[in-house]
Amino acid sequence: MKDVRPTSGKVLQALFNILGDVSGAKFLDLFAGTGRVGLEALKRGADSCVFVENIKSRAEEIKKFSPESLILSLEIHRAVTWLTKREMKFSIIFADPPYNAGWCGEILKIPFFEKLFDEKCIFVIEHSSREEMNANENFKLISQRGYGETCLSFLEKII
Repeated sequence: MKDVRPTSGKVLQALFNILGDVSGAKFLDLFAGTGRVGLEALKRGADSCVFVENIKSRAEEIKKFSPESLILSLEIHRAVTWLTKREMKFSIIFADPPYNAGWCGEILKIPFFEKLFDEKCIFVIEHSSREEMNANENFKLISQRGYGETCLSFLEKII
């Protein structure tokens, strides 16, 4: 099992300062790990959070802290398919994939990923500052913030 790299307190605080009021948000936490980001969203008033964590033991730990939430212990492609088949849409999508594993280029290419976005959805990906986050024809990079080794990239779907 790969070591979990929880979002640091500094980055977590910065993320929610940038997002502002998340009350009423439908939050999706991809590559959830410890669930720290999604749990913080709920604490700050998000309506709901769906956690996606492939490693079953981690998913079970998240369930202990948020028993009312939907927690999917699925690989990311399967999770996106599962969610889109149920026509679930989110106002904030956060992803913290393994650093330096190519996800910055791949996550936006997952089939049907864009169908998870509600009308004004913000997508945030936490990644290594050494990785470049590239938008594509469906997504526009609206902001990037660096915190040492960590970078937060904010994107929105092009309508």
